[in-house]
Order: sequence, then structure tokens, then C-alpha cells
Amino acid sequence: MLDVLSVTLPVFLIIGAGYLAVWRGLFTQAQVDGLMVFTQRFAIPALLFLGIARLDLAAGFDWRLLAAYYSGSILCFAGGMLGARLWLNRGPEDAVAIGFAAMFANTVLLGLPIAERAYGGGSLTPNFAIIAVHAAFCYLLGTTAMEIVRAGGGGMVHGMKSVARALSTNALMIGVGLGLLVNLTGLPLPGPVDEATNLIARAALPTALFALGGVLVQYRPEGDVRGIVLVCGLSLMVHPAWTYGVGTALALSEGQLRGAVLTAAMAPGVNSYLFAAMHGRAVRIGASAVLIGTALSVLTASGWLLVL
Repeated sequence: MLDVLSVTLPVFLIIGAGYLAVWRGLFTQAQVDGLMVFTQRFAIPALLFLGIARLDLAAGFDWRLLAAYYSGSILCFAGGMLGARLWLNRGPEDAVAIGFAAMFANTVLLGLPIAERAYGGGSLTPNFAIIAVHAAFCYLLGTTAMEIVRAGGGGMVHGMKSVARALSTNALMIGVGLGLLVNLTGLPLPGPVDEATNLIARAALPTALFALGGVLVQYRPEGDVRGIVLVCGLSLMVHPAWTYGVGTALALSEGQLRGAVLTAAMAPGVNSYLFAAMHGRAVRIGASAVLIGTALSVLTASGWLLVL
């Protein structure tokens, strides 16, 4: 157990340092927002670009890997909506936002550093394959469901156009797209460009973890205890358990199973809150689930590492 905690604790200590720095006024919210902009628009796109550019596409984009992970995402989305309707007695729009929070795992800021520390940088091929389609999959599913429950014919078309525009200008998706382009064409990067990209990418994860801690100060847990329990239970336990079962049944390799299950075991990502805020539904649950889920995942992620 101590060996497992030696993998996960440093990650959460960096998050805690960021939280403490902002909470105690050593770092302003504006400064941490600037760090988050750097990581989201430059450092993490560089990391994803390199990861996808070097990815063995035939091995990485294995349908069994994607089926194991994303069938769990769909299950958690449906479970969150049903739980919100039948247990929490929330309206259909709130139910979609709660389902989205249960589905959208923090695949990059938590998933990558924990997997890298546990199994090494060479183990991240399954993680990058999942991340490559994660935002597009979750936003398309969530937005489609929201427009359906809001009804009104052309609303869905408008919603899909909005998602397409947002994804096409998203720096993370641009990093993934450029990485795929380099991978498929085999174009080599000039030496200085490759080295510069590597330098930026190496700053991505520690900076993003510190910034995530600072951002979490804004997300104070408020009320809606059952909703938070529903989201955290689905995202931290049901998703990885389902992925483990399906991945085992589909005979994933050890490396694929580790990557898929660890990614599925991550806490709800900040996009859970952003989706709720964008639609003005279940915002407190989305924000609190990000904060509490991140804190709980130090234990649940360690538990899944023991299982694996």
C-alpha cells in the first residue's frame, strides 16, 4: 500500500499546494488563472501533440480499448440521468448536467501524471488514445441529450454547430489534430522545434496540477449531498469497475487494461462544472463533485492501482 501511495500522493500534494497557495493569499486567483491558460493553451496541447505524433495508431486505437472505456462513459451518463430523475427528483435538464459530470473524467490533469508515475512514460499509449476522442465524445453526447430534452427541433442542430465550433478552436483538440497529422504523414519535426516542444511539454503536468489546486478554491461544496454522492460514486467506482470487467472480457493486454481503468477511475474534470454553468443546470453539484471527487480520488485511485 505504501508503494501505491508513493505514486499517488505526490500528485495530490502538488494539487494541495496550489489550493493552499491561493487559499492563503500567496497566489492570487488571477495568477492561477494565468497558469491555467498557459497549461490549457500551450503546455498540455504540446504534450498531447507529442503523445499522438509518436503513438502507434494501430496498437493505440484498438476498438476493444475504446469500447471498454466509452461503454463505461455511456453507462455513467445514463446512470447519472436516471439517478437524478428517480432518486433526486430533478428535472430533465438538471439530469443531463448531472449525467455529464458523472461521465467526464479528468483524463489529462489527473490521469496522465498518475499513470506515468505508476507505469512510466512508455505506458501512456492507451491513455493518449482515449484522450484523443474524449472531449468530442462527451460534449457531443451531452449536448445532444440537452438539446433533445429542451426540445424544439432546430435546437439540436444549433447545439451541434456550437460544439463543432468550440472543438475546432479548442487548443487541446488542435494539439491532438496536429499530432495525428504528423503521425499519419511521417513528417519529421526540425530538431530545434522538437526540442522546444519537448521543453514546453515537460512543464505541462506539474504546472497544471498546481493550477488545478488553485482553481478548486472557487468550487466550494454546497448542499446537494445526494447529487454529489451520485456523481462521485459513478465516476470513481462504477466507471472503472465496468471498464475493468469489459476490458477483461475483451482480453485487453495488461498495459491497455491499466491505462483504461486508471483513466476511468479519475475524478470529474473541470469541464463537468463548465458544462453545467454553460447550461445553467445543476451548477452546485458539478462544482462540488469536481472538488470532492478530486479529494476522494487519492484513495480510490490508490485502490484501483492495488487492484491492477
